[in-house]
Amino acid sequence: YGGLENMSLIPGSVGAAPMQNIGAYGKETKDLLTYVEALNLTTMQLERFTNKECEFGYRESIFKKHAKGKYFITSIGLQLTKRNHVLNTSYGDIEAWLVEHAIITPTLRDVSNAVIAIRQSKLPDPAELGNSGSFFKNPIIHRAQLNMLKYEFEDIKSFPVSETLVKIPAGWLIEKLGWKGRRVGYTGCHAKQALVLVNYGYAKGKDVLKLAEDIQEDVWETFQIMLEMEVNVV
Repeated sequence: YGGLENMSLIPGSVGAAPMQNIGAYGKETKDLLTYVEALNLTTMQLERFTNKECEFGYRESIFKKHAKGKYFITSIGLQLTKRNHVLNTSYGDIEAWLVEHAIITPTLRDVSNAVIAIRQSKLPDPAELGNSGSFFKNPIIHRAQLNMLKYEFEDIKSFPVSETLVKIPAGWLIEKLGWKGRRVGYTGCHAKQALVLVNYGYAKGKDVLKLAEDIQEDVWETFQIMLEMEVNVV
């Protein structure tokens, strides 16, 4: 079945997928989800939410906003493809992997293998090193602000969102300020992916949160961009 190949190897649970609207390499949960069934913790009754009712956004859903803490997700429905698959290989890393392996007409398995290889090369294994995964959302700013930033940071990365908006890789901003691989006590930024905050064994939640806030402050002071946390802080 096709549809989930670009999200291969994302750690987590089925219930967390719609809450976070998890996604990677051009695919998100909202692209496939047909419904969410959840237990209302007040009435103890099961309720079903349509895709639209989930109010999906970039790493957002109703379950992270005004329904936060009010439901326990029990099941979801996904619409996958059995044939005539539409593959998304437009991301540079995936394209490069396919070229490297001389794959001209990729299959679902090829795309999945590419994503798995890319993730394993950049991201820590949570079974070996405690980590948050991607901690911050990629910020979306106006093109006018991007043009101003280019005067000082010619190599700034961006991806178009609309005619007036662009998305800036949060990892690039963090790495540009020297946080990549930096360790602060028992926490720090991963050596291969600045967007991932890691726990070297004895860090507490407040330590990770303090690191995140320090990074946010540094990015704001330098770029006038406020990073928003992708994780669900409880």
